[in-house]
Amino acid sequence: MLVLFALALVVPLPGHRKARVVEHSADPAVQPVAVPATATPDDPAGGWTNAVRRTIDRRLPLLELLPTRQPYYVGSWVYVFGVVTIAALVWVVLSGLVLAFEGPQWWHVSPQGHFVNSLHFWSVQMFFIFMVLHLWGQYWGAGWRDGRAQTWMIGVVIFAVSIVTAFTGYLAQQNFDSQWIAVNAKDAINASGSGVFFNPLNFGQMLGIHVMLLPILVTILVVVHVVQVRMRGVVRPLGAPPVTADPAPGVAQ
Repeated sequence: MLVLFALALVVPLPGHRKARVVEHSADPAVQPVAVPATATPDDPAGGWTNAVRRTIDRRLPLLELLPTRQPYYVGSWVYVFGVVTIAALVWVVLSGLVLAFEGPQWWHVSPQGHFVNSLHFWSVQMFFIFMVLHLWGQYWGAGWRDGRAQTWMIGVVIFAVSIVTAFTGYLAQQNFDSQWIAVNAKDAINASGSGVFFNPLNFGQMLGIHVMLLPILVTILVVVHVVQVRMRGVVRPLGAPPVTADPAPGVAQ
């Protein structure tokens, strides 16, 4: 992961053009584009439905959630790790749904079950690898700057919840490995005082938490995280001057 992270910092994206510094330019093509405010003044007309519409428009403006232009500095591999993490999560959920419907006997005996089980396992590995790389990129880039502290904290919570989800997944394998982990984990969990709520030896409880509670929680947090990123935008790299890129489709200054 260290080598991959280092390569992402130094290897440019294919076809990406280097930005140039523009102090003051008379050319309207390279001037920053002003985005009009989507919030409207409070207007008593329209009743509560109009008030709800205005509130949603202020908090979830579509022009910011679905932008057609992005800053020049997203043309870096470091900004790709978050998207790849979501792609891995999609495969984790899809393969996990198949395993949950078929059951332990299928994924232990059937060749198709072995394949789907392996697909689920390696999707989880890719999910954690790219999530850690994404976390490194945002940590060393101080991704909480410029009013993005809440976005950063939700990302940290996603990482923590994902670890618990992976732990319950190990316990739900129904093999010697999962049994050994459960036997050793019960003492630590009981010592912490949470054994009354969380019993690693209870397969039904672990499977229910793994396939229902935690995946839903992770999915909701990821959606909120992505919405906040779309609304606030990605953070500018540390020390980056106010620069603008040559006009190109889908790229903003």
